[in-house]
Amino acid sequence: MITIADAALLAGAGALAGLAGTAGGITSLISYPALLLAGLPPLTANVVNVVALVACWPGSAAASRPELRGRGPWLARWAPVAAAGGLAGALLLLSTPPGAFARVVPFLLAAAALALLFQPRLSAWLDRRERRAGALVLGTGLFAMSVYNGYFGAGAGVMLLALMLLTTDQHLARANALKNWLLGPASVIAAITFIVLGPVDWAAVAPLAAGMLAGGVAGPQITRRMPPGLLRWLVALTGLGVAVRLWAVPAL
Repeated sequence: MITIADAALLAGAGALAGLAGTAGGITSLISYPALLLAGLPPLTANVVNVVALVACWPGSAAASRPELRGRGPWLARWAPVAAAGGLAGALLLLSTPPGAFARVVPFLLAAAALALLFQPRLSAWLDRRERRAGALVLGTGLFAMSVYNGYFGAGAGVMLLALMLLTTDQHLARANALKNWLLGPASVIAAITFIVLGPVDWAAVAPLAAGMLAGGVAGPQITRRMPPGLLRWLVALTGLGVAVRLWAVPAL
């Protein structure tokens, strides 16, 4: 049972999560523990978190219009890949023990954080490779990270931001806008799957989603104004911290 105090907690956590997530990619690190603190069981909290994450998409997409200008065909090409991954992740959560997959998550997140730290060198290396290889890395990575986003999602934004910087655009604000947009199809499809097949506590979804919507509008504007190098280090170090935390205390 969600109390007024719990709703206020979730709204505040949602705003902070939406702000941090759309500016870098650590949304679930903030929102998921808040749901547990409000008394939700782990599986229910995970489902609520994924459903509420959909609210980040409209605000961040609208606020990122300058960075997304001219990217319509590119986004239309890769959105189905993200959606397919989100569906696979949601079905995976509902059909398999979560512990097996969760054990791999800290290592994936740590790898993404390190990729962010070494992004300039890695991007230069990829520039010397064939474009076809870059597209293969992008497609495979996008699907895998969307699977994870549909399954749990803590750190999915960090992973996807690293992928965008390495394969698509080395400008941090533009890469972040692409990341925010591609998280949308994966989150929407996963949310629909949970609504149809899983337990959804709408009393918890409502305040969390409202906060995420507000935070999602502000996140891209902050990214636009921060020095790219500083933001890359902040997100990467946060990602490493999350990886250590998830390794020490499994998420589900």
